[in-house]
Amino acid sequence: MTSGRATRTAKKTWTSSGGDGLPDYVVQLLHAADHLPEKQKAILIRAWEVGAAAHAGQTRKSGEPYITHPVAVATVLAEMGLDVEALVAAILHDTIEDTPLTHEDLANGFGETVAGLVDGVTKLDKLKFRDRQEAAAESFRKMLLAMSRDLRVIMIKLADRIHNMRTLGAQSGEARGRIARETLDIYAPIAQRLGMSLIKVELQNLGFRALYPWRYAVIEKRIRSQPVMRREAIEQVEVRLSRGLAREGLEHRLVSRIKTPWSIYNKMRNEGKSFDQVMDVFGFRVVVRSVAGCYHALGAVHAQFKPLDGRFRDFIAIPKANGYQSLHTVLFGLYGSPIEVQIRTEEMDLIAERGIAAHWSYKYGDETSNSAQRHAHAWILELVESQSRADSSLEFLENVKVDLFPDEVYLFTPKGRIMSLPRNSTALDFAYAVHTDVGNQAVASRVDKKLVPLRTKLVSGQTVEVITAKSATPKPQWLEFVVTSKARTAIRHQLKQLEHEDAVQLGHRMLDRALEAMGSSLERLPQQRLDAFLAEHRYQRLESFLADVALGNWMPNQAAQALMVFAELSGGNRALQSQEKILISGTERGVVTFANCCQPVPGDEIMGYLTAGKGVVVHRQDCPNLVELRKAPERMVPIDWDTQVSGDYATSLLVIAENRTGALAQLAAAVARSESNIDQVDYLDRDVNAVTLRFVIQVRNRNHLAEVIRRLRRLSVAQSVRRQ
Repeated sequence: MTSGRATRTAKKTWTSSGGDGLPDYVVQLLHAADHLPEKQKAILIRAWEVGAAAHAGQTRKSGEPYITHPVAVATVLAEMGLDVEALVAAILHDTIEDTPLTHEDLANGFGETVAGLVDGVTKLDKLKFRDRQEAAAESFRKMLLAMSRDLRVIMIKLADRIHNMRTLGAQSGEARGRIARETLDIYAPIAQRLGMSLIKVELQNLGFRALYPWRYAVIEKRIRSQPVMRREAIEQVEVRLSRGLAREGLEHRLVSRIKTPWSIYNKMRNEGKSFDQVMDVFGFRVVVRSVAGCYHALGAVHAQFKPLDGRFRDFIAIPKANGYQSLHTVLFGLYGSPIEVQIRTEEMDLIAERGIAAHWSYKYGDETSNSAQRHAHAWILELVESQSRADSSLEFLENVKVDLFPDEVYLFTPKGRIMSLPRNSTALDFAYAVHTDVGNQAVASRVDKKLVPLRTKLVSGQTVEVITAKSATPKPQWLEFVVTSKARTAIRHQLKQLEHEDAVQLGHRMLDRALEAMGSSLERLPQQRLDAFLAEHRYQRLESFLADVALGNWMPNQAAQALMVFAELSGGNRALQSQEKILISGTERGVVTFANCCQPVPGDEIMGYLTAGKGVVVHRQDCPNLVELRKAPERMVPIDWDTQVSGDYATSLLVIAENRTGALAQLAAAVARSESNIDQVDYLDRDVNAVTLRFVIQVRNRNHLAEVIRRLRRLSVAQSVRRQ
């Protein structure tokens, strides 16, 4: 498909149809790609020809030829200064999904790198998902994994989203709202996380306009119709700042920062401010030649206007998580209006606006890569680890959303290493940020040398030390207060691992007990026959089979008989029930639960009932429901409490008390003095003289329960106390 025109390498000026016959939108792309040599521009034209032929007959909802969209996406990237491979991939980014062209076709025509980039951007519409939300989440997961191999994937995706948002008018109202919400929730925060401020701002404003067109129009009109007095005040501040900087001999560029409709709306909504209050803040950016010049300029602006106490931030010494660097200060300006000033070098300014696209470098960590690229690569490596532990694409997407919060806290390790975490992060989040093993074994922490619980929220500037113990394991309650996706994913993963280990151990005990009743054991079964049995039933490992036994997917006697028959051992036809009891400690996660009907506690006589998928459900021997359950004797599991039992167990007390003021308070105080927690109190009956209450309390064992009952019975207001 290569034409004579496409192979020219001499320097020339590209023209629209009528000259070289190129459409205006292609000429616009070539002008935007002026940083490329003519030979590479010819490759762009060849890519357009291939894309135009592949998309022939396809149109956008606006009626335009479809090829205009991918070329516009490439133009956005060309304006950022990206390389020819990224621009070619952008032109062809929808071909694998929407045309007969394949990965192999693109690899043969433009190289494996371009084909890989296109494949990374391609959505997964051809796969079957339960709903649109799951499809979007899976597409997002694939895109982030492709980012780990090449950051240009996300840059193409962001450019694609920008052009889609610019041309959103052709979509239906429902689609506009959905796409705008997704842009504000996911793509704008990703652009910010990658340091691409210009892209982020445009996505936010386009999303805001599509989602709330009336609010956008009102705010934009108010911005355009600024009163003359405000414009004069800005000019006065600008003159004073310029004079102060010039007096210090600082070569500088001073620009006033114009607030966007989205930023104004967010401040009004989140901080409860009026439009006038938001607009009463002047913003300026000072760009100087060197880092030393930044601090020199800081002194110069402070000499012109007094700084507000506590409003100075040094993001040069401690960069943001996306690589952003700048000095931020707030000054007390004319008529009391605050003046927000950012001071940075030209290099910092470029990275603040373009992020990973500034001085584009494909090789991470080399001398040419900028700080935003290095930070982005580190973040994406964390995402790859997170997704490998997540159960589903939806869970992964929710975890990533948490990590995209723009506000951060900056913390120090005891050795002085700086770490950034999302706002409201806890000491446990910090522990997992240090290392997954540190988080899993955390028991407490020291913040500025003071011992604090793991749920303690952290603030910038604190030094955090994590105290660990090798025997410690994550607790389900941790999920209630951690903030970061890394912590949440690691905790869930480890809890599932622990549940699996508990299931394997319990299943081993249950199966061994059943085999012993038949005169055998797991150890006595020939290994070759055992492996054949597992293969026959599609178990990759013995542990998976044992976990299924514990979860009730195999009855222990049924499993033992099947093993004996398969191993061709005598006893396979005997279905004896061993009277040896299996001991439980109450901490077996996911495979042992306690029945709500009778609420057993350590010390009670108990019996287990095997339920498919749930494992052993523990009942008291005097539970009325056992009469019905005993009709399936193969599911009954003789169990007892182990000598070492820990934890608190829920049980219920029925209390009949005098119906007078303060009675409930006396009862609750007695329970508290017994070192028991009250989970719930229900009024079951009430008359003039008496009230019947049900207390759901936590106790350690039967003796502890007896102590609670004794204390309640001693009260004069208590007429009757009994266990339910």
